[in-house]
Parts: sequence; C-alpha cells; structure tokens
Amino acid sequence: MQQIFMMSLNQRVLLSATLVLLIFIVGIALALDRAFYDSARLGVQDRLLTKLLMLMGDAEVEDSGVLDIPTNLLDAELGHLNSGAYAFVIDHTNTIAWQSTSSLNKEIPEVPLLEKGKKEFALIMIDSEPHFIYSYGVAWATQSGNYPLTFNVIIDTVLFEAQIERYREDLWGWLSVMAVLLLFTQMLVLRWGLQPMRKVSTEITAIESGRQENLKGVYPSELKLLTDSINSLINHEHKQQKRYRNGLADLAHSLKTPLAVLQGAIQGEEDAQNRRKTIQEQIDRIDNIIQYQLRRAATAGSSPGMGLITLRPMVDRIVTTVAKAYRNKHPEITIEIDDAISLRIDEGDLMELLGNLVDNAFKWCRHIIHLSAEYLENQVVIQVKDDGPGIQSHEIARILERGVRADQSTPGHGIGLAIVRDIIQVYGGELAIDNNRTGGLRVTLRLKKSK
Repeated sequence: MQQIFMMSLNQRVLLSATLVLLIFIVGIALALDRAFYDSARLGVQDRLLTKLLMLMGDAEVEDSGVLDIPTNLLDAELGHLNSGAYAFVIDHTNTIAWQSTSSLNKEIPEVPLLEKGKKEFALIMIDSEPHFIYSYGVAWATQSGNYPLTFNVIIDTVLFEAQIERYREDLWGWLSVMAVLLLFTQMLVLRWGLQPMRKVSTEITAIESGRQENLKGVYPSELKLLTDSINSLINHEHKQQKRYRNGLADLAHSLKTPLAVLQGAIQGEEDAQNRRKTIQEQIDRIDNIIQYQLRRAATAGSSPGMGLITLRPMVDRIVTTVAKAYRNKHPEITIEIDDAISLRIDEGDLMELLGNLVDNAFKWCRHIIHLSAEYLENQVVIQVKDDGPGIQSHEIARILERGVRADQSTPGHGIGLAIVRDIIQVYGGELAIDNNRTGGLRVTLRLKKSK
C-alpha cells in the first residue's frame, strides 16, 4: 500500500486506467462469450428441429399403428454409424417404435412421452458425455384412430464445443491485441495530458536551482490558478526580501548621522549637562529610526492564502485606542463604513495603516473627524478627514516622493504618512492627500476589492 502512495501521478493514472481497462475488457469478453454461446445453442436447436421436421416428413403410420420411416430417405447423419447424431421415436407405451441406423451403437436415454404439439430442447448426459436432445410430441391421425408419438433427435456436443473453443480463442486473442493497443494509446494520451504537470515540475526545479525567477510557461485553465498562485507567492517573497534589504540599508544609512553626533559629543568639550542632553536626543532619535524601519520591514503585503478582515470592527477598535491617547480632545467622530466591507490584508498592516491615519486626524483636528469606506467598482475606497489646519501642497508632494526616509519626514505628517505610503505600495493600492474645501486634511486610500 505504501508503494502505491509513493507512485508518481503518471504511474497512478496509468495503473488506474489499466485496471479499468482490464475490468472493461473482461466484462466485454464475458458478455460476448455468453451471447455467442446462447446464439450457438440456438443454432443447434434450430438444426435439430430441422432434422425432426424432415424425419416427421418421411414418417408413415399404418392403420395398425406401425411406424414406418424409409431408411433411404433419412438424413445423412442419421443413416451412418458414429455420425454424432441419431434419432428415435417412442409410442404411447413408452417403448421405442423406431430408431435410426446411427443409434445402433448408442445408448438410448429414457425420455417421457410428450403431449401433442409440445417441444423440448435440453442438454443431457449420455455415457458421461454431454448431448443435446430435441423432442417433439405429435398425435398421428389414421383411419383407426390417433397414435401418440414423440420424435427425438440427439446430437453430441463435439462440434458445438469446438465452435465455442475456436470463438473464445479468437475473442481473447483480438481483445488482448485491443487491450495492448488501448494501453499504448492511453500511455500516449496520458503523456500528452500530463505534459503541463511535468513542465510545472521542471520550472519549479529551475526556480529552486536559481536558473529562473518564476513560472513562465503557458498552462491550461485547470493549472493556471495554481501557477498564478505560485508566481504570486514567489513575487511576494521577492518583495519581502527586497523590503528587508532596503530596510536594513536605510537603517544603516539613517544611523550614521546620530552615531556621528554621539561620537562628537563624547569627544567634545561641552559641559556634562549639554553632553547628556545631546546624547539623550540622539538615543531617542535612534530609537525612533529603529522602530520605524522595523515596522516598514515587517509590512506583510498581499498573499493568496491571506484571510479577509472586516473593516468596521477594526476601525472602531483603532478609534477607541487612539482616543485614549488624546484624553484632552473630544472631537465629534462619524464613521460611515458598512459592516459588509472587508479587505484581504495582513491584520498588522491594517492596524499600522489605519492607526497612523487616525492618529494624525486626532493630532491635527479641531472638532471633527470623519471616517468612511465604500466599494467603488473593483476597489475599496477609504477616507479619513479632519478639520485641522491641513497641509501645504508642496509638502504633500515631498511626503509622497519615493524613498523619503524617517529622518527626512515633515514633523506631524511625516513618519506616519510615510509608513502609510509604504504599506499602500506593497498592496498595489493608491494614496492621495489633499485639503478639504471646508478646511482640514483628507487622506484617501484605494485598495483592490477582495474576491
């Protein structure tokens, strides 16, 4: 059983097809054999009936009841010894009234007297050998009355069995040839049908060995979902690795300045109080840089196996949490998000995304914060608005510029919105920042609608 499970897909399908084919061939052979046997048996029956009718046509019954059948008119088989066929007639006393020349060296079986018009065909054993017998009951009319007679014709099964044997040899021979041809054809069909699977396996091996980066072949619809998912996972992994490398590079570059300042503070001639203040400022700056880069590198991105997250409960939880950090503010918060809206996104990414936007809204609002989300065509559109001072247009362009680092971000709208930008880019979405007509900032996110 273990060996069966270890078989390749091609071997499994071929083995299954072979078993089904063998069962089908055997079933067909048995059905054809039975049909031919019944047909041959019916042919023997018709043959014996013909002999009976010919025998009855040659027979004469005298008024005294004596049966007379001229020997020279008999069928050739009935007139010669060892011909394999013989006949006899029994009268109303169940005694033999007549028998053919071919029956002189044969055992005459005991058969009943049949009623007028009754026919019987059967297989009987004579001298331990099978024979077919056909009996026909008649009531022969003469001037002196009717004489009940039963005509019987017997034939051995030698010719019948030879015919069956010859048919079976031909049948199994041709079916064997057909089975071999069908198996060979099945192998070719399987090889052609499973070629895309072998191609996938070859390409995956090439990816593992580094010869190619993803699956490039054109595959049938049944495999396209699989190959697309594999490519998506590979691309996701490549982006993740690239993000880690970029994050480490940005972290190293960002730490150069504070480390240089620390080195200068240690070697400088400033008093102890100023030195401690400088060192503490740079330590806080290094901590902020590290935290930002870790969050940026940990952005998970979209993955085929990622589950759906309902948006409204997450927004409610984030608003409640952020509100605790701004106890001195009590803005009017309105949330217009339907309970059915959901996103295929990592929970940590969604928390980071919405957390920064809500935190900025609390930080800069005066009295009002408005959050909304809706399905628009194949996108989920999320908006966060506040009635704060807004932001200058040239600062918006700089914040959205690619490659802006944490230590270069504008205070208040820099780090948080830079993180939002990075997460949106990972998920293939869009980020737009503009000012409300009535004042304040409006941040719009557009993400792909989950299928």
